[in-house]
Amino acid sequence: MKRFGEPLGDWVAPRAPDVMRIEGRHVRLERLAEHHAHSLFRAYSGADPIWDYMPAGPFSSEAGFIRFIKDMAAGSDPYFMAVCDPVTGAALGILSWLRITPAQGVIELGYICFSPALQRTVAASEALMLMIGWAFEAGYRRFEWKCDALNMPSRRAAQRLGLSYEGIFRQATHYKGRNRDTAWFAAIDKEWPALKEAYSAWLAPSNFDAEGRQIESLSDLTRLVRAGSDPALGEG
Repeated sequence: MKRFGEPLGDWVAPRAPDVMRIEGRHVRLERLAEHHAHSLFRAYSGADPIWDYMPAGPFSSEAGFIRFIKDMAAGSDPYFMAVCDPVTGAALGILSWLRITPAQGVIELGYICFSPALQRTVAASEALMLMIGWAFEAGYRRFEWKCDALNMPSRRAAQRLGLSYEGIFRQATHYKGRNRDTAWFAAIDKEWPALKEAYSAWLAPSNFDAEGRQIESLSDLTRLVRAGSDPALGEG
C-alpha cells in the first residue's frame, strides 16, 4: 500500500475566474450583469418550479428579481455567468462557478437555473461544457457538481456530462426550511482530455440529423470516462 499520494510535479495554482465572455457554437456565456435581468425575468416567467431546488426564488416582482441579479452579479464566489442566445443576445439562464479554491485546484459548478426555452437543448449542454472546459484549461485539478439528492434531473445531467458519482452526504445543508442530502459528482484533470474529445464529438454538426436529433448520445460518449456511476441512474 502506498504511504503518500502522487507528487504534484510542476502544477501551479490557477487563477480565480475573471471571465467576461465565452463563445460557443450554440450559446454565448457573459459575465452576469444587471442588464441581463429583464430578459431573464421574461424567460423565467410562469416557470416557478425551476426554483424548487434553489436557495432563492421564485420571484413575484421584476423589481425583486433585479435586486437579486444585482447582488449575484456583484460577487466573485459564486461567479455568475448569463447564458445568452448568440443571435438575439437574450439571456435565457444563469449558472456559476462557486466554492472556488485555486490553492487546492478545486472549483464547483452550481446555481444552474435554466429557463424552459433553454432546458433540454444543445445550447444548454454546451453552456455546461464551456464552464467545465474553462476550469480545466485554466489549470484546476478537480471540478465538482453537487445537488440535492432528490433533484434527479441534475443528477442525470452530471452523469451525462461524464462526471463521476462520489456518494450522498446526508443532511449536508438545508434551505427553504427543508433538509438537503447532497449528491456529489466530480471530474479530475487527467479525465479532461477524454471528456473534451467526447464533448467535441457530440457537438459536431455531423452528430445531428436534419431534424436536430442527436445520433450518438452524450452519455454513450462519456461513459468510459466516468470512474463511478450513480446507482440511482445506472450506466445511462
